[in-house]
Amino acid sequence: MIQYINPVVERITGFGRSEIIGNNPRIFQSGEHDRAFYEELWKTITAGEVWSGRFVNKKKDGTLYHEDATISPVRDASGKIVNFVAVKRDVTEHLELSRQLFQAQKMEAIGTLAGGVAHDFNNLLTVVMGYSELLLSEKDERDPSYEDLRKISDAAHKGADLVRRLLAFSRKSEMKPCSLNLNHQIEQLKKMLTRTVPRMIAIELNLADDLSRVNADPTQMDQVLMNLAVNAKDAMPEGGKLTIETSNVILDDEYARTLLEAKPGEYVLLSVSDTGHGMDRETLSHIFEPFYTTKEAGKGTGLGLATVHGIISQHGGQIVCYSEPGQGTTFKIYLPALTAERDREETAALKAMPGGGAETILLVDDEEPVRDLGKKILERAGYTVLTATNGKEALEAYKKEGDNISLVILDLIMPEMGGKQCLEELLKFDPQAKVLIASGFAANGQAKETIEIGAVGFVDKPYKMKAMLQAVREVLDLE
Repeated sequence: MIQYINPVVERITGFGRSEIIGNNPRIFQSGEHDRAFYEELWKTITAGEVWSGRFVNKKKDGTLYHEDATISPVRDASGKIVNFVAVKRDVTEHLELSRQLFQAQKMEAIGTLAGGVAHDFNNLLTVVMGYSELLLSEKDERDPSYEDLRKISDAAHKGADLVRRLLAFSRKSEMKPCSLNLNHQIEQLKKMLTRTVPRMIAIELNLADDLSRVNADPTQMDQVLMNLAVNAKDAMPEGGKLTIETSNVILDDEYARTLLEAKPGEYVLLSVSDTGHGMDRETLSHIFEPFYTTKEAGKGTGLGLATVHGIISQHGGQIVCYSEPGQGTTFKIYLPALTAERDREETAALKAMPGGGAETILLVDDEEPVRDLGKKILERAGYTVLTATNGKEALEAYKKEGDNISLVILDLIMPEMGGKQCLEELLKFDPQAKVLIASGFAANGQAKETIEIGAVGFVDKPYKMKAMLQAVREVLDLE
């Protein structure tokens, strides 16, 4: 029987002193340990030896907690064992943070791999998309080969979408954040959800009236909501309820410590819940990994939740999933609230194909098919194009022809000398040089650093004819 406890035991377990004193230690048993575990414990301490190990015990409210313990025998003057003393330390928070750190490190490693694959894949897609665009622009729709080219172009665009999702997971996708009210975003998306989600699934919105704004990319937030809604739909094949909720919350120091990299402060909480079949612990530990899926072959890519995780991380937020088999699933997303609102009105006017010019452009890329495509797009618009295969060649070409070169389009990732180092050397040689950075990693990470160093703009890969010519013309027109 328990004869003494210190006050910390009451705080940790939720049991009062009177409930513990005089009771058997079995009051804390969780059922997580088998009979052999306890037999070994008692065999050790009754033999007069010290037992050390880790318990998974249960609080009064049924919550499990982990504690490291040392149990030692207490002897009287004659050496007879008369009691035992247990010294315990609650390690629940430590274990959870360790698990989160391991998961974060694993995701970071996978993200690095995914980003590298996406870069190489982008170069291949640049060629396929670019040349199919060029050929389509030269064909009449009645031409027998027009439809075949259209199918090639469509497949390439689907591949580019896959790349964007990989980049979103690896936190290297382009973001266009603005001051956003998530309630408006959800209400606008509900119409699409009613067409996506079967009628036997009820959609319920519980949106806070005074919701704070967040600094977020509207398109990416739509993607997050749609991915979570589709997952919820798949978890409820017989019907159920999909609930989307928003609220303002404050994460205090104690709660923020339970989430890796979270900072205390004001947040907007977005919750997406379903009443589906739920997930076990093993599945939960893998759900944000790319290409991990529990769906049948052909029913999913395994990139939906990986993309969601990447987007939320890139926004400085946190995503937590709660699920139990047969009890449904809830995703909770915490996005930092805008404490000082910076409303901006975004306009997206469709522009005609940009005009060309007669200037000379130096195009630098280590991939020959990508260089050839970029050269063809620019030359068709009237530009004179010089090419280089790496940073060193680009420097030599610029030193030789710099007086005639109006713009350099510089690939970010190349062998021998990468885009960032080449940019630094170009600006040392000519501080007035105009340089556009080309990358599939968009204007974040390394690309963002090059803008800070002195690049005047950015062009996305795979090259899109209209976007590329628009970016080129805007830079060339700068005074």
